[in-house]
Amino acid sequence: MKAHRNHANYWAFALHRLSGVALLFFLPAHFYVLGLAVEEAATLDMFLSWTEAPVVKLLETGLVILLAAHMTGGLRVLAIEFLAWRDWQKSVVAITGGLSVAAGLLFLLNAG
Repeated sequence: MKAHRNHANYWAFALHRLSGVALLFFLPAHFYVLGLAVEEAATLDMFLSWTEAPVVKLLETGLVILLAAHMTGGLRVLAIEFLAWRDWQKSVVAITGGLSVAAGLLFLLNAG
């Protein structure tokens, strides 16, 4: 593997891009369900009962992790743009990754 691809910032960059693409695919479904809330209450109720399934809860947890990862990745990009580079920023990448997973796990604990 090339040296630049074995760097924490490369993996943070890749995760930020992948989470953005995953969210791109999620948004149309989200807007569809919002449309159901406005126009078809019975269909929305069936959909909401489906979301109580454990598998859906796990998928929602993954979504929360992706959202948190994308947010922390965006904050990392802002820090790169506006702050001088320091060696401790590799640690910040690891911390933000941990915070993203923690946000998802907190959601999972609350979702049950």
